[in-house]
Amino acid sequence: MMDQPIELYYWPTPNGHKITIMVEECELPYVIKYVNIGKGEQFEPDFLKIAPNNRMPAIIDPNGPLNPDAPEAQPKPVSVFESGAILQYLGRKTGKFYPADERARIEVDQWLMWQMGGLGPMAGQAHHFRQYAPEKIEYGIERYTDECNRLYGVMNKRLETRDYLARDYSIADMACYPWVRPYKRQGQDLSDFPALDAWFGRIHDRPAVARAYAIEDQTPGGRFDLSEDKDAQAMLFGQKAR
Repeated sequence: MMDQPIELYYWPTPNGHKITIMVEECELPYVIKYVNIGKGEQFEPDFLKIAPNNRMPAIIDPNGPLNPDAPEAQPKPVSVFESGAILQYLGRKTGKFYPADERARIEVDQWLMWQMGGLGPMAGQAHHFRQYAPEKIEYGIERYTDECNRLYGVMNKRLETRDYLARDYSIADMACYPWVRPYKRQGQDLSDFPALDAWFGRIHDRPAVARAYAIEDQTPGGRFDLSEDKDAQAMLFGQKAR
């Protein structure tokens, strides 16, 4: 039986772009399931079943790992949330961009976790305080702009001696690129980081990356822009445990 396409729950944000890059690079069959986070679709009960943190992206793979309890070990559908976990899962599933060798995998995992715990959250805060905060709080702007600058410096130093963050192009690069792409919103200038700038160009020029970003133009309602949508801002920035 032919593999069924992966269902990718997506909205055009840096974390969403990570997964469209991966599925395009791996040439996996997939179908986009749009989750309009500006309208609160991430709180729908069906979505929360696969993404309990009410964040996208998430995937459902109808052709998940083999079920050892099934006759003849049939594949069993699996859902995965958190972009880093999705990248690792797809890397293991396809054998691409996530090496099987343990030492090489450690290198990839380090930089993937660095993005998940550092670059993404800090860049996100820079975006918030520079673009969306109702009051311009100079301390917040300076704090997160400077931290993004520091993190860019870490990447630049790493890339001075290699083309990619780990040994070869990998899910670590796919995770970091979408967070560097909006560098102007973070108050950064790539000309200050020559090695990072060269890396950025290498990723940008990959055909699969171009295809991944073309999906953004197909998003219902056009490109996602929070800057003028006060209702969406309230939806995204005013969440509590409720």
